[in-house]
Amino acid sequence: MRTLDRVFGCLMIVGALGHAMGSYAAYKTQAMALLWALSASFAELLLAALNLLRAGRPGDGKLAAVTLAGNLAQMVLVYTFGRLIGNVFDFRVLIQGGVTLVLIIMSVRTLSGISHERKAYATTSASSVSEQVRESPAQGS
Repeated sequence: MRTLDRVFGCLMIVGALGHAMGSYAAYKTQAMALLWALSASFAELLLAALNLLRAGRPGDGKLAAVTLAGNLAQMVLVYTFGRLIGNVFDFRVLIQGGVTLVLIIMSVRTLSGISHERKAYATTSASSVSEQVRESPAQGS
């Protein structure tokens, strides 16, 4: 699963670079619009980097929460773009939305894996303590 996670993180990088190239082609004569479009490309590159970092750190719940929030925000932006162009089924929307959806699932999976690990640790710790109490001789005799 970690490989799949990394593949989709890399696909997000490809999408961000494609967005940057398309933005330049569309807005090269409109400096202000180009600046904002390239800012979105940069933000997506940062989100992709965070997702790749999370894929390599399966025990980092805080990072998984940050990537989940970022990916959810990205999904809202992708959907909003589709609405603005009048076609939520445009290939750009479907590709970006699909990649982002997989990364949302992977972030949730990381978070749920951490909560399962914590429950298992708590159960193991509690049973270890009760075993130690039973095995230790009574003090004060």
